[in-house]
Amino acid sequence: MSFQQYNELKNQSKLSTNVAQVNAVKSVGSKIQASTTEFLIREGYEDLLEGYEWEFNLIESPDVNAFCMPGGKVAFYTGILPYCEDDDGIAVVMGHEIAHAIAEHGNERMSHSMIQQFGGVALSVALSEQPEETQQLFGLAYGVGSQYGAMLPFSRKHESEADELGLYFMALAGFDPRKAPEFWKRMSESGGSKPPEMMSTHPSDETRIANLNKHMARALEYYNLSKK
Repeated sequence: MSFQQYNELKNQSKLSTNVAQVNAVKSVGSKIQASTTEFLIREGYEDLLEGYEWEFNLIESPDVNAFCMPGGKVAFYTGILPYCEDDDGIAVVMGHEIAHAIAEHGNERMSHSMIQQFGGVALSVALSEQPEETQQLFGLAYGVGSQYGAMLPFSRKHESEADELGLYFMALAGFDPRKAPEFWKRMSESGGSKPPEMMSTHPSDETRIANLNKHMARALEYYNLSKK
């Protein structure tokens, strides 16, 4: 599914013709692809690499976004590059997005969404004999409870996992992991209102930066290893 969607995205989007920026994204991507492979082999998870067909593209768009689909299809948008500033910044984003794919977060999200939908169906059947007003009240309670109690925390958990793994991937590729908190600080200062952490799919900026610093010692070990 992801390969098909990625091809459709490329056909419908304008790929960047800025040679320097395209080369930077592809170069950083290739290095982190290699470090991800090395990391997973070191940790005994090389089976997670099965089925990957890596590809890196830069899309001309003001959107501040990037993603890695299951199977290793990566898309960067030119709108995020000013926040990256340099190859280390690109590596922060690249490591984070590749970590989502390696940890199979997309697959988990799809499965979890299906569970949520089936739960709603089961609730509707169980309440089918109740008055309409009762059905509506329970339906509203289920929707709020499943969204804020399960789906959003599940997403925040994914974001935190991707932050940690991405930090290790970029460090092992030879990029300075200490640049990761700096990148997220720039993102936090980019303006725009943000919802409270409890109602967001992402950790708060403060939480994210604190967690990155918590994992920095181990990341620096990988960074030093990459220099040997």
